[in-house]
Amino acid sequence: MVKRKSEVALADGEQNKAIREKYIKTDKVNARTSSLFMPIMALEGHEGDIFATKFHPEGEYLASSGFDRKIFIWSVYGECENLGVLAGHSGAILDMKFSTDGSLIYTSSTDMTVSFWDIYKGQRVKKLKGHTGFVNSCDSARRGPQMITSASDDCTIKIWDPRKRGGDAVTTFNNNFQVMAVCFNDTADQVITGGLDNEIKIWDLRKKALLHRLPGHTDTVTGLELSPDGCYLLSNAMDNSLRIWDVRPYAPADRCLKVFSGHTHNFEKNLLRCAWSPDGSKVSAGSADRFVYIWDANTRRILYKLPGHNGSVNDVDFHPKEPIIMSGSSDKVVYLGEFE
Repeated sequence: MVKRKSEVALADGEQNKAIREKYIKTDKVNARTSSLFMPIMALEGHEGDIFATKFHPEGEYLASSGFDRKIFIWSVYGECENLGVLAGHSGAILDMKFSTDGSLIYTSSTDMTVSFWDIYKGQRVKKLKGHTGFVNSCDSARRGPQMITSASDDCTIKIWDPRKRGGDAVTTFNNNFQVMAVCFNDTADQVITGGLDNEIKIWDLRKKALLHRLPGHTDTVTGLELSPDGCYLLSNAMDNSLRIWDVRPYAPADRCLKVFSGHTHNFEKNLLRCAWSPDGSKVSAGSADRFVYIWDANTRRILYKLPGHNGSVNDVDFHPKEPIIMSGSSDKVVYLGEFE
């Protein structure tokens, strides 16, 4: 169970503040750039592959989940103490998102459900049933009502309204192939998907119809992430490319703006995700070659190729306030690392 921020302010806040100030003031030789306890932190405790890692919106906590069906909540600062473990899924957790206010975690699982978890109470508060296959991905709306979308091996994309009684999806889109990744656009009136058909598709919630097809990838799309300003889309695919797309309403027909390379998929065919830095200047993606890659979003140059993992890097995330990158891997370890 995670305590509310106000409850840990005296216990953890002052201690973390003292630790951060100590390292910022004294570590002149190594030119520390973040408030991490050490430049690299390894978080161990999972009993299986880690498929999803996310920072809390305020940056004080992080969550990780995966094959062991558990969600681990960790402190980002100090010695990265494990604050709690949430359990309840009967299958591997494939994707995870925080709500905008950080009070809830949304998860999608191979048990064919989407679940809501209250991190302060330390328990599941809702389970959404309706999919008939593995639920590969989920996302929540950035603004307005906290709508949820999910994508599944049953070739459907579902939209859920937590306020609606009964727990049924309010909208279902049918695709011809399995859907591996999903996200809302900035205004949550469109859903963007990628999957086994190699195409990125944009669905209109008001018209309840397919609006755009974005061809370009030549293999399965495994990860999607909307840019912080809501104008661009980042996609990761099994064709060993990471792409940026223009998803503004009146963009030109050729919406693919940039292609990044260097990372790899392999025979494991894991759902490797991707992420933007908070200012939109950098992008990162999971890779099967055990490295964490960070590219300059403008020049497409690889800025960092970070070693350390002993398995496929399945998910990455940037800290919302500091130059810290997080990665979760099939080696059962979460790494936090600072960069310039």
